[in-house]
Amino acid sequence: MDNAVKVLIVEDEPHALMGLAELISGWGYRAETARDGIEGWEKALAWNPAIVVTDLKMPRLDGIGLLTRLTSEDAGLDANIVVVVLTAMGSIELAVDAMKLGAYDFLQKPVDATRLRTILANATRQRETEIELEVARRRLRETGVLGSLVGKSRQMREIFGVIEQIAPSNVSVLITGESGTGKELVARTLHELSPRKAKPFVAVNCAAIPEALIESEIFGHEKGAFTGAFERRAGCFELAHGGTLLLDELGEMPAGTQAKLLRVLEERKLRRLGARSEQEVDVRVLAATNRDPAQAVAQGSLRADLFYRLNVFHIAMPPLRELMEDLPAMAEVMMTEMNLKHGRRVTGVAPSMLDRLMAYDWPGNARELRNVIERAVILCPDGSPLDAGHLPPGFAMQTPAKQAFDAGVVPVRIGSTVGEAERLLIERTLEAAGQNKTRAAEILGVSLKTLHNKLKEYSRAPAGGQG
Repeated sequence: MDNAVKVLIVEDEPHALMGLAELISGWGYRAETARDGIEGWEKALAWNPAIVVTDLKMPRLDGIGLLTRLTSEDAGLDANIVVVVLTAMGSIELAVDAMKLGAYDFLQKPVDATRLRTILANATRQRETEIELEVARRRLRETGVLGSLVGKSRQMREIFGVIEQIAPSNVSVLITGESGTGKELVARTLHELSPRKAKPFVAVNCAAIPEALIESEIFGHEKGAFTGAFERRAGCFELAHGGTLLLDELGEMPAGTQAKLLRVLEERKLRRLGARSEQEVDVRVLAATNRDPAQAVAQGSLRADLFYRLNVFHIAMPPLRELMEDLPAMAEVMMTEMNLKHGRRVTGVAPSMLDRLMAYDWPGNARELRNVIERAVILCPDGSPLDAGHLPPGFAMQTPAKQAFDAGVVPVRIGSTVGEAERLLIERTLEAAGQNKTRAAEILGVSLKTLHNKLKEYSRAPAGGQG
């Protein structure tokens, strides 16, 4: 028992407290108890538990207050301490607030023993995951790579920071962005850096499944549940049991299916189509969409309650045209992947090709870049770098950015002010540089800070002048 994981139980109802302590001790954990938040805080400081299971509503100091103290950097406790909150029926919103403050998971009363045991097992594995996450952080600092994601730009560093913070938890995440920006890569990275990494990662595209089949695909069905159901079939939730489920293009899911999904998320139980009984599911659910979720809610295509349940954390992936400083590193990483995939030995990306890549607008985002790099690797002789000759015929020749760049002309009408001419020059140079501000500043011969200040000035002024 000396090496057993220490679990502190904080509950003001004596019978529930003793019952939980006996249950958790019987599973091989070292259990300690406290009767309210203040006692729980004092015992946590003295005992330094790995996991704290706490009720939310208690005298003197409630569960939210205790959670805040336990997760404070000044507490002096184990940085990887895991907090599981217990909530009464009808207090789901309070539990979601606790998740936002750093709780690992929540459990409704009366406590389901099977569900609690699963949570404690997952929480124990999380401590091992934290070690691997620190290795990933070190790699990120050295190379700008986190999982399958690449980038050292400010936008990507912010995204990496959020991923590092929330990956070890069970919290739901809504990932938004244009098609091809890497939303599934974000979901896979969250899975790979979580205690669920050894379990399945299942991705389902809600837009690609006919409406008549989507409930069967997600929840499964029994034999004879509908015409054509010749055998029992497990749905995506069952296939992802213990792991992570990504619901891609969530806004395309029918309203009735959204209601059933919400119930599964809240109760952690599902019923196959045609089944008489429910079954437990232990799945972390991530959602992705290329639509504005707030607009989808306003239009009625996405249920507001489902949106709020999934949108505990939100990661917005920027389009590639806003990440041009990351493009060279992304191209190198993709080239290495394609070398392995196709058994090639391409040695790098030549400046002539990088210039063409940087001048393109990338409407297909990172997915389009990957396709371009893959084609180039297949065409390029072994031992040589990729160059402009390996790009598709006519690549980037018809985009506004390329036309402006090639023409090298900024038309200014007679009667324009110096300020208007300057603004036009800056805007056209940004277009020619593919919205790469660093490159545009170099072309203009000004500092990046000066360029940013000018753009801020223009954003406050009307398009026709320097108001």
